[in-house]
Amino acid sequence: MGQRDSVRFGFTGDVMIGRLIDERQRQRSITSIWGNVEEHLQSLDGLFINLECCLSARGTPWTDTYRPFHFRADPDWAIPALQAVGVEWATLANNHILDYGADALTDTIDYLDEAGIAHSGAGADKNAAHAPAFVSVGGLDIAFVSFTDNTPEFAAERDEPGTAYVEFDVTDDKAARIVGDSLAQARETNPDLLVASLHWGPNMRTEPSVEFQEFARWLSEQGVDIIHGHSAHVFHGVEVVDETLVLYDTGDFLDDYAVDSERRNDRGFLFELAVQDGDLTELRLHPTEIYDLAVHEAEHYAGNWSMQQMDTLSSAFGTQFEREDDVLVLSL
Repeated sequence: MGQRDSVRFGFTGDVMIGRLIDERQRQRSITSIWGNVEEHLQSLDGLFINLECCLSARGTPWTDTYRPFHFRADPDWAIPALQAVGVEWATLANNHILDYGADALTDTIDYLDEAGIAHSGAGADKNAAHAPAFVSVGGLDIAFVSFTDNTPEFAAERDEPGTAYVEFDVTDDKAARIVGDSLAQARETNPDLLVASLHWGPNMRTEPSVEFQEFARWLSEQGVDIIHGHSAHVFHGVEVVDETLVLYDTGDFLDDYAVDSERRNDRGFLFELAVQDGDLTELRLHPTEIYDLAVHEAEHYAGNWSMQQMDTLSSAFGTQFEREDDVLVLSL
């Protein structure tokens, strides 16, 4: 396979580059959104994100059901910005990818395809939305499946575009069948790593529900190596279930959202993983914070707050991080 001794890649939570960020980008350089983390992101073998907006100049705001916010970014700058930091894959299974309707979703998919950025979680019909994506980074073959329990009105149908929608309930035979079918497709290529990316749960909840924890255990039994959770806008604790790394929620990485002064949705992490000889060996959490409509390395106080919060949340799952300067490290 030609894999190097060590491969490093990063996961992020929500990357929402529409609205105020899209407006600001018309007056600044394309890569300004990455602040002072740009070089770090570029040093990785691959970067994997939740793209929390559509990339299009077409479409009209969704009005079939009430939507308080609509997020869209201009692909003329957004695609080069994603490419500049090595984004290799994006999940589209979320509650904003159809904010401007089917035309904007189609454009998003087309622009990502043209840029060579893999994606999963939304498509022209249910089969396309549920289909896995495949990426090779550093000689490592990674398969991704993506689902969301948000915004059922966005769900793809047999002949209609939309998202990969499912209710995450292990007692629901339908959910197990739907997700299980996608996982089976992903395993057909015998990937080195299998990732389940899940946009689940309500905003601003600081801990995963019991149902989500049970679903994570079911996914572990199905051979998933990494669970990439997002949706709450704040990070959750990390758990290792057997040999499955569970990132219950990776929080917000980049957006223009109002900041909750207690839960601090402007603070988060770059979740950096190391793989050696095909095995996950280490998770490193680099604290970040959002300001000036860009993502930055967290200042000392903010970084300490995030690390202490992550320590507390993860210890509930028996996970103990080591602190290495301004980084949390978990040996796997």
